[in-house]
Amino acid sequence: MAPPEIDIVVAERFGVGESPVWDAEGERLLWCDIPAGVIHALHIPSGARTRWAFGEAVASFGLADGNRLVVALCRNIVLFDSLAGTRRIVASIDHAKPGMRLNDGKVGPDGAFWVGSMDTSGEGKPSARLYRIAPDGAVRTIADNIAISNGLAWNAAGTRLYHSDSRGDIWLDTWDFSPATGEAHNRRRLRQHDEANGRFDGGACDMAGAYWSAAPSASRINRFSAEGELLDFVPVPLRNPTMACFGGPDLRTLYVTSLDSGDKSPGRDGIVSFRVTTPGVPVNRFGAIA
Repeated sequence: MAPPEIDIVVAERFGVGESPVWDAEGERLLWCDIPAGVIHALHIPSGARTRWAFGEAVASFGLADGNRLVVALCRNIVLFDSLAGTRRIVASIDHAKPGMRLNDGKVGPDGAFWVGSMDTSGEGKPSARLYRIAPDGAVRTIADNIAISNGLAWNAAGTRLYHSDSRGDIWLDTWDFSPATGEAHNRRRLRQHDEANGRFDGGACDMAGAYWSAAPSASRINRFSAEGELLDFVPVPLRNPTMACFGGPDLRTLYVTSLDSGDKSPGRDGIVSFRVTTPGVPVNRFGAIA
């Protein structure tokens, strides 16, 4: 892949910029700053900005119906009305250790919100888990023994789920998936101990079946085949890219968030974008089966 032209979308520095989501109806890019507890929205045509503060860490979020978002806070998953400013708790997670919180989350093709937790204590066995949160609030534990749950994404058919651990053994797994039931099975490992190519962070799939993964330790976005082969990668000026999402009218613009690098050089922090050949998988909405 020839290196694409990189555009700076937002030059602002965020503590941990994460969870970019494309809102096609609103022509907006949304993302969160985890430690600041804020969700940001940028209207791409006009450049207008909106922000919503939650008073605690915002781990991740997804689109719901109307003007609502499903939001993962430290332990609560809430449904937030962005116009009214109201929220209600959908589900709550009891973490195994003090100091744990929720992390990477995304709405699946089954209409549920999938979200993992993170255990950075370094004490004993990793205690983070991957959860499925149904629209009615039912919580199902999908996987455990995780350090930092990350990398959630589904292929275009909704028949394959990707999931990673970005700490410890640093692995990327895939599961067979049923959009009708939300069942994930036949889990298998695609890659492990891949520090040379960058730790796995946030992920996204394109319509051709490739899996794109942010590699914050390598300042690049990796593109893997469905079998886990590294097809190519795109170097980005961001020192620590955290997650990519497909957006724009044709879903061929890849937006990339980042965390604060401490580097004062221009372009090392914020949000950048670049154009790709293959469009991404459309965004799912909480409560709607794809």
